[in-house]
Amino acid sequence: MSDVNKKDETAADHGRCMLNRRQFLMYSGTAAVAASTISISLFPGEAQAKARVVTYPRKKVAQLSQLKDNQPLDFNYPDDGPNSQCFVVNMGGAKAGGGVGSRRDVVAFSYLCTHQGGPMNGKYQAVGEHRVLGQCPLHLSTYDLTRHGIIVSGQAYQSIPQVLLEVDGDDVYAVGIMGLLFGRNQNLMDA
Repeated sequence: MSDVNKKDETAADHGRCMLNRRQFLMYSGTAAVAASTISISLFPGEAQAKARVVTYPRKKVAQLSQLKDNQPLDFNYPDDGPNSQCFVVNMGGAKAGGGVGSRRDVVAFSYLCTHQGGPMNGKYQAVGEHRVLGQCPLHLSTYDLTRHGIIVSGQAYQSIPQVLLEVDGDDVYAVGIMGLLFGRNQNLMDA
């Protein structure tokens, strides 16, 4: 058989699919949209449900003018329940993901390691341009606080929960948490 005839063979001749990855993804995405549109139009009352929205409390945790560079200030958030120990810190000009203030260098995080809940109170470090929390006393996990608390070494596999901050004048408020506090199945005790 010549090379010209080989190129003209069909998928049936080979017993395999002749779609490339891009075509497969495009067709399967189109099929999923069509299926969901059909199910919503056939059963319009079935697709509606009311969502229960639970909000975090807004809690004053510091004043910008009183935060000293690289000296954490402790607080509990979102409540005074178990595993709610947190800290807020002005990282001395080191811009951070989720940072507030004029230099975007004020952040807050949980003190408990996401691996096994090791307490990391007093483990904040400013080394050159790096701002880290750790090492955890249990398995040496360390977190990069300039990048939303991402794990940089150790046994943990999740980022340290970051407390979302809001500034109102000179006051710094905790308004939410990104991530699940260690030892809890939900961050809000009364949710």
